Amino acid sequence: MNFLSTIVTFENLHEVRRLCHWGPIIALSVIAICSTMAIIDSIIWYWPLDTTGGSINFIMLINWTVLILYNYFNAMFVGPGYIPLGWKPENQQEAQYLQYCRVCQGHKAPRSHHCRKCNRCVMKMDHHCPWINNCCGHLNHAYFTSFLLLAPLGCSHAAIIFIMTMYTQLYERISFGWSTVKIDMSAVRQFQPLMPFSVPAFAATLFALGLALGTTIAVGMLFFIQMKVVLRNKTSIESWIEEKAKDRIQHYQTEEEFIFPYDLSSRWQNFKQVFTWSGTPIGDGIVWPVHPKCHQHTLTIEQLKQKADKRVRSQVQYQVVEDYNGACCPVNKGIQTFFRTPCTEEPRIPLSKGDVILATRGTKWWMYGDKVLHDDKLRAGERIRGWFPRRCVEKCHYDTASSDSTSDKKVN
Repeated sequence: MNFLSTIVTFENLHEVRRLCHWGPIIALSVIAICSTMAIIDSIIWYWPLDTTGGSINFIMLINWTVLILYNYFNAMFVGPGYIPLGWKPENQQEAQYLQYCRVCQGHKAPRSHHCRKCNRCVMKMDHHCPWINNCCGHLNHAYFTSFLLLAPLGCSHAAIIFIMTMYTQLYERISFGWSTVKIDMSAVRQFQPLMPFSVPAFAATLFALGLALGTTIAVGMLFFIQMKVVLRNKTSIESWIEEKAKDRIQHYQTEEEFIFPYDLSSRWQNFKQVFTWSGTPIGDGIVWPVHPKCHQHTLTIEQLKQKADKRVRSQVQYQVVEDYNGACCPVNKGIQTFFRTPCTEEPRIPLSKGDVILATRGTKWWMYGDKVLHDDKLRAGERIRGWFPRRCVEKCHYDTASSDSTSDKKVN
């Protein structure tokens, strides 16, 4: 009982709710189906436990499952680490180099970003992953990347089991016509399967094979993407910030040079910033080792410059001409709008005729922006932003200041 109380406490039981989401449900279902079918196929039809190879194969399958689930649940429940609410730097002069989060009522530490899903500022945020229903950040980056490595390896092993099971069981029934392919079937014929390989068993194995191959390809690609940023000691967000820095410098033809501050100029040193033997990454999530030519606020200063540049470049406002109820795939806004909805968990915002939107980005059929709010809502820290159909808005052809003064006169 004491052992269980050290693992599960009343303080972290609320984290179990993260399992009640489509991402973890699908991920755990795929893991369960592939692991269970691989073990069943091995024991019953392909490689029995009374052989040395079968025993080793069984242990390896169990090992893959345990390691995958260990890293998956750690990535989910350990979490990325959050900046304390109301945080501010010890040296108040450094606050001018940091962004302020109105939701968390505190400053954003270097490398941190606010996640709208978690509703907190996340340490070294990489992205919010729906498959673990949590952010990938400072504390769980190693667990998440290890999961991305182990899942394709385990699924590759399972896929081999599925293929060989179907081949060996159908060898006597179907003529494959592979005259040049010779596989020694003597070992298979030495034992009698515990039950016949029926049509349902074949269908289940084929389905599990599809899941295993799909997971190997999709998650394997994600692993290489993650390792690319890990070896440069970056996050996906920071890679985007670096690209925008180059674009800003090129746009204004400035002579400044932007050096990414957290790349320690050694892949091994960058690797050790994330992966440690203890499993706990280096650093406290606020202060970071930096490049010799940089300082702690090199990146945050660049973010402030980009934010100011964004305000300059996105002064064009849009006025709502069609009501929109905030549906993910609206059926009454056109076929293209329905099928080209953005594949993201970012929110959709309902619109009413007369609303004013400050758009910041978009596609051919959708736009993303902030709804212009009244002063009382702005003072309360409220902010409404998200996606909406492009056909619902039209570009404003009047000056914002004159519009505001006109509306004030009408109110008066």
